[in-house]
Amino acid sequence: MSKKRNMINKDPNHKHTYDAQGKMTCCSQEEKINLKADEKLIQEQGDKACCVVDEKTRDRHFKGDGHYHGIRFKKELDHGSSHEHNDEDGHDHSGDVKSSTFKMFLPAIISIALLLIAIVFDNWILQTWFTGWVRVVWYIAAYASVGFPVIKEAIVAIGKGEIFSEFLLMSIATIGAFTISEYPEGVAVMLFYAIGEVFQTLAVKRAKANIKTLLDQRPDEVTVLENNQPKTIKAERANIGDIIQLKAGEKLGLDGELISETASFNTAALTGESKPDTKVKGETVLAGMINLNIVAQVKVTTSYTDSKLSKILELVQNATAQKAPTELFIRKFAKIYTPIVVLLAGLICVVPMLFVENYVFSQWLYRALVFLVISCPCALVISIPLGYFGGIGAASKNGILFKGSNFLDIIANIQNVVMDKTGTMTEGVFKVQEVNIKHQYNKDEVLAMVNALESQSTHPVATAIHQYVGNINTGIKLNAVEEIAGHGLKAEVNGKELLVGNFKLMDKFSIKYDIDPSTIVYTLIAIAYDKKFAGYLTIADSIKEDAQEAVNKLHSMNVKTTMLSGDKSSVVKFVADKLGIDNAFGDLLPEDKVNKVKAIKDRNETVAFVGDGVNDAPVVALSNVGIAMGGLGSDATIETADVVIQDDKPSRIAMAINIGKQTKKIVWQNITLAFAVKAIVLVLGAGGLATMWEAVFADVGVALLAILNAVRIQGMKF
Repeated sequence: MSKKRNMINKDPNHKHTYDAQGKMTCCSQEEKINLKADEKLIQEQGDKACCVVDEKTRDRHFKGDGHYHGIRFKKELDHGSSHEHNDEDGHDHSGDVKSSTFKMFLPAIISIALLLIAIVFDNWILQTWFTGWVRVVWYIAAYASVGFPVIKEAIVAIGKGEIFSEFLLMSIATIGAFTISEYPEGVAVMLFYAIGEVFQTLAVKRAKANIKTLLDQRPDEVTVLENNQPKTIKAERANIGDIIQLKAGEKLGLDGELISETASFNTAALTGESKPDTKVKGETVLAGMINLNIVAQVKVTTSYTDSKLSKILELVQNATAQKAPTELFIRKFAKIYTPIVVLLAGLICVVPMLFVENYVFSQWLYRALVFLVISCPCALVISIPLGYFGGIGAASKNGILFKGSNFLDIIANIQNVVMDKTGTMTEGVFKVQEVNIKHQYNKDEVLAMVNALESQSTHPVATAIHQYVGNINTGIKLNAVEEIAGHGLKAEVNGKELLVGNFKLMDKFSIKYDIDPSTIVYTLIAIAYDKKFAGYLTIADSIKEDAQEAVNKLHSMNVKTTMLSGDKSSVVKFVADKLGIDNAFGDLLPEDKVNKVKAIKDRNETVAFVGDGVNDAPVVALSNVGIAMGGLGSDATIETADVVIQDDKPSRIAMAINIGKQTKKIVWQNITLAFAVKAIVLVLGAGGLATMWEAVFADVGVALLAILNAVRIQGMKF
């Protein structure tokens, strides 16, 4: 497969480091905020948060009992017993969440209270005792609760080789303000920085929680039948072959096979579609589906950790680790940008000494400190990853899984959507329409042989033939069975050659026939026996109900559409004309599809290929984005494609592109906002026209505005 199949793509130049207790010791504000967000998720959701947090963060906090055992929050969560945290454990967890959030803001509350009192004493209610060392100590106390943790982070980062961090910028700026007796400004800068950091943490936590909540619908417990008696056990303890009894309204905990005659399920957790899906005996049902009506019985076919939902959860977790080029650029940019800013600040303070007659060191130091505060890249390093979190979450909510934020960027610029026909734009449910067997052959015998041979294939055509003919005649012995790619099947029956496939198969083996296949719109299955043409079947497929909507939406976004299929050209053209697809090609072999996609890419145009992700693997690998339809039906689909559409709806193709476009738009709005405001205030600061208060807005204010803009995507309708 191509290089983009790797689900995790971490920066090789950057490694997380941990202390003896397992606590992350590295090194940027983004990592600090992600770590804090993970800790808050663990607090609120216990070990269920494992699907979105860093593995080392999770492992160091749990001892297998569902509790968080970190020192920092131990009192809040360790109740001293072995029960697990969940919404049904009899505890009211809302109080824990509120208390935890209040504690996050507590240092800022203490700081702002002391700062406001000091400002009142300085300016409105003058106090004779509020001077000298008392005043300095008061401001230091106001600074301590918010400033000392940041200074500590700066020192730790320096110790790990990350000298120029956001923490260092804030530390230099605020300590510098104290050295020139600008105490209120020094406290205010660090105070608003701390408040901004809390809001950033909460926003990232919410985005991560949304991603997990959209998908993690597995119940903790299931009811299994032992000697026809119901018994409730932990879902992970259920074994393959166990019979689960599922009441109306209950969620299924593991993948299985329905053994009741029929049952209806809500599949919204997996597909984003709440329309009931009726299953019959023998069909596959998946973890996360909700039984809607009668009591149903399901035989477990997959272990808890290998369920479809577990794979989807792993996919989404890894999606947040695979970064978009914009995100990676900002990370690298910040590493270069920060030391340059520190150097420029030093030059602003020192260089004027050579050119300004009435040079006052404290004035130019103040300007340099303002410059440092303004230039802090917080708005970029937090809001941009948050924007991608939101895009992945919004897509998941609608049954679209992106394997990485990089694919959000790529799909936003797609110029061509190339699609398969069967199972993508059509239902893929074929039915035999007509049987035309030559009079010299026994129709029932020929159909029995065809049915036996087609049983060797998983193609939808084989299913249609089996449904039409009925049970397979086990007395028919097949020898030398061979599948000829793009043509059909070949075997020996009773010592004679049997061919079943398209008319290209007849041509390949020089079988003469007396019909013109191009005059028949339906899919044709030709049959030859003992080197002679024996007849044909016609098979029809129906177009999906939202296929027309999908094509219309793609055209409204100026995306060109092309249909490629191995089916006969007349059928492909019929479907394409009905839907208004720009270009259509039939009778294609797998290598022909590759050549068609190469021809588009040779025009320097981007391509998204939509197919089943398995048979079309070469085309998926060649395309800029591989989109798989029917993620619920195939594990291989999830592994192969870059984007998985879980409910088979073609309209989700346009929705995925729209989500990519909206995400990219928000990311670039934030980049533009941050650079524009900072550039303006930087110039004003260097010229002495901006104070620390303007600097606070340029840093924390812009960061908060960018974060508010980034979270918008989580509530958008697509």
